[in-house]
Amino acid sequence: MAFEFKNKDILELLLKGKREQIQEQIDDIHPANILSILREYNGDKLNLLHHFTDEMIALIIDYAEDDEKYEILSLFPSSKQMEIVEEMASDELVDLLGAIQPDEANEILDKMSREDAKELVELMHYDQDSAGGIMAKEYISVMRNMTVKETLELLRKEEPEAETAYYLYVLNESGQLNGVVSLRDLVISDLDVRISDIMHEKIITVPVHMDQEEVGRIFEKYDYLSMPVVDDEDRMLGIISIDDIMDVLRFENTEDIFKLAGIGEGESLNNSLKESISKRLPWLFVNLMTALIASATVNLFQGTIQKVVVLATLMPIIAGMGGNAGTQTLTIIVRGIALGELTFENAKRVLIKEVGVGLLAGTSIGITVGLLAFFWDQNPILGVVIGLAMLLNMIVATISGYFVPVILKKFHIDPALASAVFVTTVTDVLGFFFFLGLATLFIEYLI
Repeated sequence: MAFEFKNKDILELLLKGKREQIQEQIDDIHPANILSILREYNGDKLNLLHHFTDEMIALIIDYAEDDEKYEILSLFPSSKQMEIVEEMASDELVDLLGAIQPDEANEILDKMSREDAKELVELMHYDQDSAGGIMAKEYISVMRNMTVKETLELLRKEEPEAETAYYLYVLNESGQLNGVVSLRDLVISDLDVRISDIMHEKIITVPVHMDQEEVGRIFEKYDYLSMPVVDDEDRMLGIISIDDIMDVLRFENTEDIFKLAGIGEGESLNNSLKESISKRLPWLFVNLMTALIASATVNLFQGTIQKVVVLATLMPIIAGMGGNAGTQTLTIIVRGIALGELTFENAKRVLIKEVGVGLLAGTSIGITVGLLAFFWDQNPILGVVIGLAMLLNMIVATISGYFVPVILKKFHIDPALASAVFVTTVTDVLGFFFFLGLATLFIEYLI
């Protein structure tokens, strides 16, 4: 029967439990629970961690965010740190070293074996957003002429060191990937069968320089638990496991949400006041500039507003609805670009559909707001003006929500980062222009 510890029970066990009681239950505690407790515990964290093995502490660090990893490791004396580091997978070590100061990273590298340090330095040279930047070097490779029995013996020996043992990779003498054997195929095969007879030769591989977001799409498409990373000559360099790519997808999704909201990369609830301000203020200034453009547009029609004051009370409706319509289209298009769903073949169809959405939604909202304006001011022309302006602005909103991210992508600018500012500017400026311009044309019927 499965039993899930509550954090308060774990904390009480670690602080007050007898040694025998702790050792009896400690293997059932998940590292993610320990990490949660460490984040909330204000006392000496070593009082909690000294109960755990180096392997368990390495797993706790594995689950931690990048800025927490070294904070946990630095709790221990230098000699103990190296024992923990030896239990960590190469991809996790790269994340750790990349999150700390260069002198701290060099101090750790200097204490490692030359071979391990060289391997980590090679991994750190890859772009952190590429397949090479998230791959692990710990995988199990076999030769095609080995038998199942020999492979199982190798697996028993090397599995503890491997990142994952779901798949075994068949390499030739040059290190090129020839095939893959699943653990299931290995277990159900006779012991004297050769690997060449059960391996799969049609392999989906990931180029080492592929963007991590594209890697995520490949995982999503094929539902693999891990995938091999290769160089230009099909030499195997490492593997990416499903847990690594889940972290990537979570990060990418969060990053896109932050960008659409005009928030700097990597902000969290734990950031300091200074960090949060530095990430948000630049885009607030950009928004200020666009707001000034919209204000300048309104200023062109100052005389009209002075004559028909009710226009000022209706302007926020035009801007708000246009902005919302543009954001809806923008979100769909940015997502389509990110997932590779928007292609040259379907681009025209998507554009026509979005314009249709703007036309129908604009007609519905325009009629509704026009009737409300008529009943409010008892002036049918005011209803026509705001209704027509709403229709035009919502059509423009959907068109700009489509073209702005597409154009930014064409110029190699991240659509998620800058699209919202441009779309909001377009809908505000043109929305005010349509509304106040039409009001100016029909001014004699509005006074």
